[in-house]
Amino acid sequence: MAVSLYHLAVDSHDLPLMARFWSAVLDWKILYEDEHEIVIGAHETALPGMCFLPVPEEKTGKNRLHIDLTPDDQAAEVERIIALGARRLDVGQGPESTWVVLADPEGNEFCVLRPKRTLTD
Repeated sequence: MAVSLYHLAVDSHDLPLMARFWSAVLDWKILYEDEHEIVIGAHETALPGMCFLPVPEEKTGKNRLHIDLTPDDQAAEVERIIALGARRLDVGQGPESTWVVLADPEGNEFCVLRPKRTLTD
């Protein structure tokens, strides 16, 4: 393969807060940290990871790219993630949706899907 997904870069105001939140959500570790970036991942050789980068501006508008998570138990994971600092969002998904939309501590939208086993499930 000529290319692999390396990390997701996340613009952030509070890098430590965001790195701790996403590390807890994904059960990952902080692998590298300085004032200009914090990198998290399952292990330093397990791609992809996430890299939090400082930006001065606030988030405005809907994300053009978001993360989808698939748990074993959707309801339990949604409650666990909310306890970590996420909040529910209504983006017009409707009551029949099989996913739950949440926002991380800085307002980035992400979804907790129903359990899935393949990329086409």
